[in-house]
Amino acid sequence: MTAVHLVKLCVGAEKVEDLMAWQEMRAQATPDGLPRHVTRMWPKREAELLGSGSLYWVFKGLILARQAVLRLDEVVTQDGIRRCAIVLDRTIIRTEARPRRPFQGWRYLDPADAPPDMTARAAAEPALPPALAAALAEIGVLKLSA
Repeated sequence: MTAVHLVKLCVGAEKVEDLMAWQEMRAQATPDGLPRHVTRMWPKREAELLGSGSLYWVFKGLILARQAVLRLDEVVTQDGIRRCAIVLDRTIIRTEARPRRPFQGWRYLDPADAPPDMTARAAAEPALPPALAAALAEIGVLKLSA
């Protein structure tokens, strides 16, 4: 079976560290301590996602990080509506910067279109300002790590 990933805008976060802090704070309220993203839509391609799929996070127009998807949990919110909790691995893996235009909700991401993980050496380098990273990635001047 072919693997598939999800891609999602990281609304309210300007950098990967913002996501890390938010997830750390919110994970304390979950029974298993794992971060999750609750969404209205249940992925129809669940079997392709589970096992080797990741959720790729977009910050200010750039994919900069991913987290492995561990499972999908059903959640019924206070309004009585069934929703999907995408349960994620605690580890946030930085990726090479890849431009991504704004969109709503989440989208499927083919593995061929997913940015590679950042090398350990590149991850140790200081991050470029988001606006500069976006401009350089957009024009393809160099392969960015952010």
